[in-house]
Amino acid sequence: MSYAVRTKYWKPGDNYRNIILESLTTHLQEGDIVAISEKALVVAQGRLVDESQAHPGALARILTFFWMRLIWGHLLGRLCHLTSANISRLRGYPPLEGARHKQVCLEQVGFLQALRPFSEGGIDTSNLPYSFASLPLEFPAHLAEEIRSSIAAGLGKKVSVVIVDSDKTYSCSSIHVASRNTEISGIIRLGFFAYLIGRALRWRARSTPLAWVGSEITPEFALRVAGLANKVRGFGAGRTAWEMAARFGVSITDVDWQMLEQIEHKPIVILRPE
Repeated sequence: MSYAVRTKYWKPGDNYRNIILESLTTHLQEGDIVAISEKALVVAQGRLVDESQAHPGALARILTFFWMRLIWGHLLGRLCHLTSANISRLRGYPPLEGARHKQVCLEQVGFLQALRPFSEGGIDTSNLPYSFASLPLEFPAHLAEEIRSSIAAGLGKKVSVVIVDSDKTYSCSSIHVASRNTEISGIIRLGFFAYLIGRALRWRARSTPLAWVGSEITPEFALRVAGLANKVRGFGAGRTAWEMAARFGVSITDVDWQMLEQIEHKPIVILRPE
């Protein structure tokens, strides 16, 4: 059984611990698995950067005009089986906003992750307003344990907690390679190369579990849970900043907090093993 819990749209400064406890009060049972969206947590923690304040250097501009528009737009996009819509978007990658975004990626997650076309190292601009981008969580296992302990103390339930990102881990048989950092033992962190290999070879793609506490699991089980949680949760205002902007009929940087508050928000998923 899986159940997505609807809450309000989380904003910077929101008390996510209280929101989680209040949302789970009438739904949770002993032994459940609670999957929580990394994006919701980083927004509540205020781990955002305003890309409009970034000052692109030469490398960021080269990545924007040459790497994104030409290499990804005409070569790697097809090699990695991207959709025609995404290839078109890459060919028209915005010069100024794109260069600012790549500069932030270079500063925050490094050169190799900046080579990715989307969600570089866990940096994400979807479901966020204006020019904001979310940064990856620091110490996700510590945060997962904090949430598990809060649930045990506040609701009297022993559960497992997993923090999940929609960014993909790619699997071929028992080999699992993640395109971003994860603290799940048995998943190999290959960054850009995981994205390139996984998509080009069409390995099985599932959402990435960043941390798991409360029970012993295999990487395969963690990936199955992460994939199911992401499927049940949905994609909010869109999978990418482009989809989000198209949904509201505005430019990428003109989405505001009020627009996002109108979207059904389900950052918590309860999974009950049968």
